[in-house]
Amino acid sequence: MVGITLTARQVEIIKLVKQHAPITGDQLAEMLGTGKPTLRADLSLLVMLRLLEAKPRVGYFPGTAAEQGRERMFKRWEEASVKDVQGLPISVSETASVHDAVITLFMGNAEVLTVVDENRHFVGIVTPKELLKVTLGSNAASIPVSMAMSRLPAIAAVQADQPLLQAVKKMLVQELDGLPVVSGEEQPGRRSEVTGWISKTNILRWMMEQETDRRD
Repeated sequence: MVGITLTARQVEIIKLVKQHAPITGDQLAEMLGTGKPTLRADLSLLVMLRLLEAKPRVGYFPGTAAEQGRERMFKRWEEASVKDVQGLPISVSETASVHDAVITLFMGNAEVLTVVDENRHFVGIVTPKELLKVTLGSNAASIPVSMAMSRLPAIAAVQADQPLLQAVKKMLVQELDGLPVVSGEEQPGRRSEVTGWISKTNILRWMMEQETDRRD
């Protein structure tokens, strides 16, 4: 379990939002003497924890998490693991054609495809954008997925027993929409199996379920 401890900067952000709401990211960056990109991960995390609320083209407001309910909310985040939130991966073989991968992507209504080798070991991921780049002006039926995918070790991944908050922080810091869940840490000579996929959609769905349970 990992405790949720706000950094000094995150505490100061909450304080400034309470004092000046609505306030934009640019205004916060100026008050804190830093750049807006530096604050992006902090702001995203605070919004996800409901400590702040963001309204497009307006700015940030104090969040809907009441002071008396904050401890309970933190406890739920602390106790949650990746396995509590992850969904099933939609996988495709690295030898499959890009054409087949596109069909798999849409038939599975997937945000991304995980790519596996002949032994079902995780070797990479391929996104709709990567598939589109390859298919433009090419014969998608003759090009293997391995020509389009992003390969290990460049891909960030998580394990099912890791705290959910660690996965959220990794996604925010690296500006990712999702992460593959693998059976173990990648080691020389050892290949992992992909066991799941965790995305912002999964996390938001889990948050809604937690909110429903809290109200029942």
